[in-house]
Amino acid sequence: MQELQRNWAGNYTYSTTRLHTPHTVEQIQKLVIGSQQIKTLGSRHSFNGIADSNADLISLTHLDQVLSLDPIGKTVTVEGGITYGQLGPYLHQAGYALHNLASLPHITIAGACATATHGSGDRNANLATAVAALEVVTASGEVVTFSRAQHGETFLGTVVSLGGLGVITKLTLDLVPTFAIQQSVYEQLPIAQLEQAFDAIVSSAYSVSLFTDWQSDYLNQAWLKRQVSDTASAALDPTFFGATLAQTKLHPISETSAEAVTAQMGSVGPGHERLPHFRMQDTPSVGAELQSEYFVPRQHAIAAIQAIAKLREQLATCLMISEIRTIAADALWMSPCYQQDCVGFHFTWQPDWPTVQQVLPLIEAQLAPFNARPHWGKLFTMPAAHLQALYPRLPDFRKLLSTYDPQGKFRNTFLQQNLF
Repeated sequence: MQELQRNWAGNYTYSTTRLHTPHTVEQIQKLVIGSQQIKTLGSRHSFNGIADSNADLISLTHLDQVLSLDPIGKTVTVEGGITYGQLGPYLHQAGYALHNLASLPHITIAGACATATHGSGDRNANLATAVAALEVVTASGEVVTFSRAQHGETFLGTVVSLGGLGVITKLTLDLVPTFAIQQSVYEQLPIAQLEQAFDAIVSSAYSVSLFTDWQSDYLNQAWLKRQVSDTASAALDPTFFGATLAQTKLHPISETSAEAVTAQMGSVGPGHERLPHFRMQDTPSVGAELQSEYFVPRQHAIAAIQAIAKLREQLATCLMISEIRTIAADALWMSPCYQQDCVGFHFTWQPDWPTVQQVLPLIEAQLAPFNARPHWGKLFTMPAAHLQALYPRLPDFRKLLSTYDPQGKFRNTFLQQNLF
């Protein structure tokens, strides 16, 4: 008898012991045909029940290979279980890279794209925008391929699928030439500077992350990931908008050891080794934690920062650290950045759900005037009716899911409550 599975952070226990680990697409087809309800687990980095099932779970841990590299089309095709940490070195050796990466290289590409997970950067859209095609085992057991080239508008509904379309067995991703990143960290960035020069600050590097505990008039840290040549590192300014250059490696949570973070202090390395915050071989963040994130239209960035800052006292009870990042707009139906450049407000919480559950509605109320959309794979308490009103293409997405999954085989409590 298998034990019930838990997610990466340990805060969520899945509802069935029936976990399957197929080695082939044919085995996946057989499992899907024979199941009443089935969902796919990736790296289990979601903090809610989006990937849960009452009947069957599939892990693609055995389908994690690079299938082909197309230097003419500048794409790579991979199996659904591969992680960014596995793919990055392979691409770099071949002279290519993905346009951006999330803060964790440990997550599966299929899971990250299905939930619109993102990195950072004024001109960088979320990770799902790199998907040029995907292969899916649908509810009938049929293998269906959707591509940007052949399926046009419908394709835009399939990429951020929230796990509702089927089992993603293969993805084709757009590539860029490999590039180098120089990462530096600055401490104590005055919020007054942020309010006066937000655009200049967040556009000052290829990727910018601002960390704060919301407890003072300063942001704790600013992480700048600058694109540089392979051979030369740019001289680091001693100050950055009033912040001071860190002299040692720092973890976003200042009291935590920096051993797990990627190289800082101006050293130059491949993008796949610098764009993530954490190294593949180490436990990311702190492990035992909860996470939430909300996306606000870019033009409301400062107003949203000021609104969250009003909750300083409440946040102090359970917050480890918060991260502010910018993400470019996209055209994917169920992406939080659909048709809007966004600022993401991420919260890493103490593993204390009763307290966090009381704080989240306060944050959501503060951000409601800006039509904030929550991250699909993280914790939120937003009423379904309000959430649904934030997605103009939701009716089209429902039709898409019903077309390929008329009986709701890939639906679960999370999708039923929040989408249907």
